Amino acid sequence: MATCEICNKGVSVGIKLSHSHIRTKRTWSPNLQRVKAVINGSPKRIMVCTRCLRSGKVQRAI
Repeated sequence: MATCEICNKGVSVGIKLSHSHIRTKRTWSPNLQRVKAVINGSPKRIMVCTRCLRSGKVQRAI
C-alpha cells in the first residue's frame, strides 16, 4: 500500500464493530495526494498526505 513520503503514514488496520457485535476486519487509508514538490532543489512528483500539505511540510513546485 502507498505511504506518505514525508511522515511515513500508511494504512492502519482494525475491526469494525456492528450493533449486533459482529467483528470484521477493515482498513483505514490515509488521504494521499500526488503532488509536484521541490525535493533537493528540483521538482519531483511524490505521494503526500493532506495533513503534511496543510501543515506546510511540503514546498509545492509551480
